[in-house]
Amino acid sequence: MKVLILHDYLDNIGGGEKLMLTLAREIGADVATLDYNPELVSAMGFSGVKVHGFGATSNVPPLKQIIASLRHWMADYRREYDYFIYSGNWSRYSAFRHHPNMWYCYTPVRAFYTDYARIASSLPAHKRLLFKAWVQLHKRADLHSIRDVDKIVSISRNVQERVKRFYGRDSSIIYPGTDTSRFRFIEDGGYWLSVNRIYPEKRVDLQVEAFRRMPDERLVIVGGNLAGDHSSAYASSVLSNLPKNVEYLGRVDEGRLAELYGRSRGFICTAFDEDYGMTPVEAMAAGKPVVATREGGYLETVLDGETGVFIEPTVAGLVGGVRRVGADAPSYRGACERHAREFDTSRFVERMRAEIRRI
Repeated sequence: MKVLILHDYLDNIGGGEKLMLTLAREIGADVATLDYNPELVSAMGFSGVKVHGFGATSNVPPLKQIIASLRHWMADYRREYDYFIYSGNWSRYSAFRHHPNMWYCYTPVRAFYTDYARIASSLPAHKRLLFKAWVQLHKRADLHSIRDVDKIVSISRNVQERVKRFYGRDSSIIYPGTDTSRFRFIEDGGYWLSVNRIYPEKRVDLQVEAFRRMPDERLVIVGGNLAGDHSSAYASSVLSNLPKNVEYLGRVDEGRLAELYGRSRGFICTAFDEDYGMTPVEAMAAGKPVVATREGGYLETVLDGETGVFIEPTVAGLVGGVRRVGADAPSYRGACERHAREFDTSRFVERMRAEIRRI
């Protein structure tokens, strides 16, 4: 059986992209996507995956999302493949002609549902009107396209609840896989690590302000932002005023990232209602404790008091969490390493294969 994974676009590597490429490699599937950057995919170690790049989008939101939806809607791979997996939100617009299919749901479009009011209120008046018009039209298409999906698999209970609330559909849960063998404890290098795209919902500004109040602690931030999304102004604002004890590295390759995990003191994650969050699992696989906001997918991966601590999403809360965990960070190592293995890639691939066999 020939399997094709259709992914929104591949001009940046985040958790979803790494997961999709890992799945393709492990089950022998091909990938079809937009904005394909082969150098980026190769640098991440996935040069062996066969990828069909079938077009480009735009760097201007929401044109990027609109063009992606239209190009995927026109795609037709029925003659070449027997089974189709959708990764992302715009790729599944071609589901009406590709059966049998599965949507591996990272989340319903946050701008249409969970984050609509927050995003709209943050925009100036003229952009707010355009945003509302786009959402009204594109959300209608989103709700229509979900009818063509045969099976929905959610990445967490958090996302499963959203799928039920917004689409009225049931879904099973398969947690994303992490190659835990890639990560190992090296030392306590005296710095805290944060890995995320520089998006408003990641609350990177909260991390920066907390460490501004802790000049005796160091924070290293890894990540970037995707051209054509909503984050450029936010990223510029946050990164233009970093205190001396906060270092921004931008994107790094996988080997460097694993080393940064292994030499960190602990890991910081503060995203608003995170869908799942692969980075805390990566940190735990390296034996590092996690300081996470008490919400979203973190509640499903971090064990409070055992593999880290939960905090309120405030500067004071983050300062308190860092102080508490930092007092004896190495003591969390064993529990972190054991718990991370529960989310290993082998379990993810096994469960995905079972879902494919059922259909």
